[in-house]
Amino acid sequence: MSGCGCEVDIKDASQKRVLYWLLIINTVMFFVEMSVGLLADSTALIADSLDMLADAIVYGIGIYAIGKSLLHKANAAQISGYFQLILGVIILSDIARRLFFGSEPESILIIGMGFVALIANVVCLLIISNHKNDEVHMRASWIFSANDVIANLGVITAGILVLWLDSRIPDLVIGVVVAGVVLRGAWMIISDAKHELLKANNEKGESI
Repeated sequence: MSGCGCEVDIKDASQKRVLYWLLIINTVMFFVEMSVGLLADSTALIADSLDMLADAIVYGIGIYAIGKSLLHKANAAQISGYFQLILGVIILSDIARRLFFGSEPESILIIGMGFVALIANVVCLLIISNHKNDEVHMRASWIFSANDVIANLGVITAGILVLWLDSRIPDLVIGVVVAGVVLRGAWMIISDAKHELLKANNEKGESI
């Protein structure tokens, strides 16, 4: 069956199945974590929920890119990177607002929700682990899933420190860290996508 192109179809179907699962998990977790974050008055949880939303957007765009050319995939990854960048800025804006107007984070809710989000993101990481070295749109999905695990550990740490120190400062600090993780992921994907776009354009120029 070599040369029939069947392996491409299998790969595309596998990627699509993986991305649909990641899209569903992150979309559900965005609504759950945002609701708990608002209830807990937690910058860290709200920031992490927006990170979930950014990932859901990435996975949706990744599904669109399945089966398309390298140029389409690179453009899709670049768009997802810019979405991530915008959400990172939104997180920082919310942190600035809370810094000036105050907040009263509920530590137990932060810790509990942090563990739930961590479990969800570890599942996502396991689901996508076999595709971390695929094309740029799948590498983007791997990077964001790995970043989420780091962010969740930060959220749990924030909840513990809020409880221990009886202070809202750890919640704000971890919110900034999560924003940094989001912005770093955006930069990595945009850089990777631009490299792939350059390569695709060069190949296109050589074929003319």
